[in-house]
Amino acid sequence: MSDEPVIRVRGLKNCFGDQVVHEDLNLDVYRGEILGVVGGSGTGKSVLMRSIIGLQTPDAGEIEVFGEPIIGRDEAETVEVRKRWGVLFQGGALFSTLTVAENVQVPLREFYPDLSQQLLNEIAAYKVVMTGLPPDAGPKYPAELSGGMRKRAGIARALALDPELLFLDEPTAGLDPIAAAHFDELTKGLRDTLGLTVFLITHDLDTLYAICDRVAVLADKKVIAVGTIPELLALDHPWIQEYFNGPRGRMAAATEERQKEAEVTR
Repeated sequence: MSDEPVIRVRGLKNCFGDQVVHEDLNLDVYRGEILGVVGGSGTGKSVLMRSIIGLQTPDAGEIEVFGEPIIGRDEAETVEVRKRWGVLFQGGALFSTLTVAENVQVPLREFYPDLSQQLLNEIAAYKVVMTGLPPDAGPKYPAELSGGMRKRAGIARALALDPELLFLDEPTAGLDPIAAAHFDELTKGLRDTLGLTVFLITHDLDTLYAICDRVAVLADKKVIAVGTIPELLALDHPWIQEYFNGPRGRMAAATEERQKEAEVTR
């Protein structure tokens, strides 16, 4: 992880009618890190992500990605920046009428319409295998895949343009513990291999302990704290204490400690 912020958010405000979701929200995401984003229901985790990638227009504030401003610019002005990130939306958001390979090819067709079909097929096949799917997954439709495989197909599509920045919205939601752990390993492996920066929204405490370098906590309409889990545990905010020191938090911490001990004894 470097000191260079890939994402810089300052004074962000998001409102829906009279409801203020974010007020004076600030956040930096540094190159090479996996940043976990947590918060209670209604704290606007997905709204924050959508604001950063330009799908939500904030009421106030500044957002920069790779040093480029995002707010107030049309798609044509941000197209080069958008090529440098990939997104896995909650649930995978695959097109049900397209095969896995065709889903992976969607962003390639959008940004590089002159690519030959042969090259599109080769890139899609490579991305499918890169994410741990069997080679025969490419011709299949999303409905023919398990939940874990659909998430991997979504990652393959997110990686289609060889991005530097990856946005993941609840990637392990709906997965059994084994599949979730395998997905965590995939995410960390891709970060390490490809040098990615990862913005990861999750409720999964195991994921936070296993792969996140830092965690940003959303509460009170802003980011109230960012740091490692030990740093967050030292704070006395009631939501942070309840979240990390509740039964699930203690279980996740114990699991992580056992894994560390096992690695030492190998």
